[in-house]
This record gives sequence, structure tokens and C-alpha cells, in this order.
Amino acid sequence: MYREVITLDTKGEMDIVDITDEVEKVIERSGIKDGIAHIFCPGSTGAITTIEYEDGLLFDLPAALEKIAPRGAYYKHEERWHDGNGHSHVRASIIGCDITVPFENRRLMTGTWQQIVFIECDVRARKRRIIVSVLE
Repeated sequence: MYREVITLDTKGEMDIVDITDEVEKVIERSGIKDGIAHIFCPGSTGAITTIEYEDGLLFDLPAALEKIAPRGAYYKHEERWHDGNGHSHVRASIIGCDITVPFENRRLMTGTWQQIVFIECDVRARKRRIIVSVLE
């Protein structure tokens, strides 16, 4: 097994960052030819998934999340911390904090239009750590 940490500076709520190339660079440095890459975000307001990274979906995904977990709705979480990010926690929980992707010949086995993305669900800009574990 091989592990590296990718660091990101996000712009805040619903910043969607394509990390596909960074994950492939980690795989390349691992020296492992075939296996799986596990991509994980520590924290409860960040999410990892795949998407076709294009302008339409970069608009559509946040719009859909706004319908599912609206910013202005009541969240009991606010009673404890008063930090305005109850919806951020719900959105991140729905999407998930990790993904596992197989690779072959040091290339991710994603679809032609499929990229790995980090989604900042928190209401403010953050410095994020993304842990990439490469397993043979």
C-alpha cells in the first residue's frame, strides 16, 4: 500500500474541484501498476464523488443539492454551534466522504466523461486534506 495527502484551498460553499489528475499522479508515484485507489476526505462538510466536469453539471449539482438540503431551512445542528452550516453537513453526508476507483497500467478506470471531484459543502473557504491510498 502507498499513501499520500493532496491539499486543496477551496473557495467555499459548492466549490467543485476536479482532482482526477492529482489522484493519477499519486498512483504514478506509488509504483503500483494495477489496483485500487481509495480517496477520502476527513471532515464532515467535504464530499468526494464523480461527475462529468462541465459547466452545465457544475451548475446543476449545486442546484439539486439546494433542493434536497436547502440553505435556509431549519437544521437542529444550528442550535448547538450557530455556525450556519447545518445544510453543509447534510449535503456532505448524502454525497459521501470517499470513493474507491480501480486502476490498470497506472490509469484510473473511469469513464470517458467521468472525473473525480471534491465538493466543498461548508459555508466558508477551507484548506482541505484529501487522503489517497493506493492498494495493489
